[in-house]
Amino acid sequence: MDLKGKVCLVTGGTSGIGAATALTLARKGAHVASVSRRAVQAPDSLLSAVESHGTTVRFLEGDMADPVACRKCVGQVVKDFGRLDVLVHSAGGPVPGGFYAVTEESWMNAFAVHVHSIFHLTRAAAPHMAQQGGGAIILLGSAAGLRGCLGAAAYGVVKGALPQFARVLARELADQHIRVNCVSPGVIRTPFHDSLSPEQARNNIENRIPLHTEGKPEDVAELIASLVENDFITGENMVIDGGMTMRIV
Repeated sequence: MDLKGKVCLVTGGTSGIGAATALTLARKGAHVASVSRRAVQAPDSLLSAVESHGTTVRFLEGDMADPVACRKCVGQVVKDFGRLDVLVHSAGGPVPGGFYAVTEESWMNAFAVHVHSIFHLTRAAAPHMAQQGGGAIILLGSAAGLRGCLGAAAYGVVKGALPQFARVLARELADQHIRVNCVSPGVIRTPFHDSLSPEQARNNIENRIPLHTEGKPEDVAELIASLVENDFITGENMVIDGGMTMRIV
């Protein structure tokens, strides 16, 4: 897919990986609608990228745990731009607590934000993509969903669901020329990991990540953009973690 002139909806698109993805797509010539749970001021970097490439950005407010908000965001994008080509679901956040410690409310909300929202967003977006001849959907998983995740049971479970969700959607939507893939990052330097102590951060770099460095949001954003652009990849889970999940010792 040539991104020039295409319309992309990025949930969780005002910070971290979501913001980097919105910026990368804009730099490649796409119009971008960026969603966050609360109204925010547009990042200068994104506005500058949009202005320099003659594209447009919209900032939408919506809680992706709310099915109505999911459908409303898709409808607003189609109303504003007349089409929708790409959906990147990056909304989410940490869900602390081991299995016995996590609250029932946190458990249910984790599924609402990370999993159920995909159901509602895709149900709303796919018909528009199909009508215009196809599209691309990217789900943001996590390395935590590929291995046991100590101290974050709900987060590990919901992120583990996303690669399978991508495969199911990819198979069902292939005849409509809609490709669906999942990207599973490891330790990326974003606000998500700001709670790590210096000792934990050092342990990640020295002992857990074979490349001995944290990833950058831009690394993940470039991978997401490449999956959107490549028309022959669907149903895949692409891991970007510096080798963390492949190691045995």
